[in-house]
Amino acid sequence: MKDFFNKFSLVFADKILRRRIFFTLFALVIFRVLASIPVPGVDHGRLAQFFSSNEFFGLLNIFSGGGLSQLSIVMLGVGPYITGSIIMQLLTIMSPRLKEMYQEEGEAGRMKFAQYSRLITVPLAVLQSFSFIKLLESQGVIAHLSPLALITNILVITAGSVLLMWIGELISEFGIGNGMSLIIFSGIVASLPTEISQLAFAFDVSQIPVYLAFAAVAAIVIVAVVVITEAERPIPVTYAKQVRGNRVYGGTSTYLPLRINQAGVIPIIFALSILLFPQMILRFLQNSSHAIVKTVSSAVLGVLANSWFYAIAYFLLVFIFTYFYTAVTFDPDQIANNLQKNGAFIPGVRPGKSTSEHIARILTRLTLVGALFLGFIAVLPLIMRGVTGITAVSVGGTALLIVVSVVIDLIKRVDAQASIREY
Repeated sequence: MKDFFNKFSLVFADKILRRRIFFTLFALVIFRVLASIPVPGVDHGRLAQFFSSNEFFGLLNIFSGGGLSQLSIVMLGVGPYITGSIIMQLLTIMSPRLKEMYQEEGEAGRMKFAQYSRLITVPLAVLQSFSFIKLLESQGVIAHLSPLALITNILVITAGSVLLMWIGELISEFGIGNGMSLIIFSGIVASLPTEISQLAFAFDVSQIPVYLAFAAVAAIVIVAVVVITEAERPIPVTYAKQVRGNRVYGGTSTYLPLRINQAGVIPIIFALSILLFPQMILRFLQNSSHAIVKTVSSAVLGVLANSWFYAIAYFLLVFIFTYFYTAVTFDPDQIANNLQKNGAFIPGVRPGKSTSEHIARILTRLTLVGALFLGFIAVLPLIMRGVTGITAVSVGGTALLIVVSVVIDLIKRVDAQASIREY
């Protein structure tokens, strides 16, 4: 406890660190102000009714930082940027040039890769804003728009999404933590007072055991997320002795840490994007005047609305994307080559290909545990709703995972910055 207060005082005593924290808070305040500015012509009564009957948009609202529930000018949130990043990650599998840029060209390659993601964000934001407006217009949430008003709204919403992407990157560069994650985090936290007040308003004494069960599950999930996030498998590494002149270098032993949850919360974000984007398009096509298109869209939406199908598809997508993202971001061949170049080896394993295969074997087993855990967390609210029969917030497990992961990451970053200043 004493160490905590020492770190806390050190954080706010340091001018640079204090400036970073206040910059982050200021940027998040600007985001919350933007999220409260609605687009013109919104019927708030119909909007509230529409959201209360649409679980799909409740899921999507979490990644807009709460802006979608207000139909604000930043209603798309960081969704288009996340989708653009997913597309770029998928392209690394098909394009060796992109994979080399992302993994081997260092910081310059990653900056160029991020720039491509930004460029893809703009057309995606245009497409998503048009789809949302036409869908909400057909539901009576937005008044009928003239062509000029439609184009104006699309430009405003697209600009809001690009502005939010810029704010997120400013937080990453000049603030503390990952800007995109903090924007999603702030949206989740901002919705807590409303959720608590609604729960208090609908409080039923007979449901106290269920409330306690939910609280117990939430506590267990928080502990499990912290344990899995922090857990790692150390691989022992020994550096060979090298004689240079009259001095002997190397001969030391260390370890290579492999995390169980190497991918973090990214697989859940990927899986939700894959599940939600087709639903958005199908809901738009459902209002088509063409009979066949309308019938097919309604049939596919009916399949996706099935809770069993949705839960299984969600779990499998999270499981698959955990392996995919781990494979993209962690290359055993590159690690093995780096170890060999630096005169290091894993005891009992030959350098080169054998080392790469050894690391890949361990990583595959660890990723299996991480993938099963993430998949379980993703579908946990659906399981709880099926067991208790009470309609719960379907993003509860995902939101909890995001909040805990972002808080852990933020604490680590602040602690690292404080340690640098302390030394």
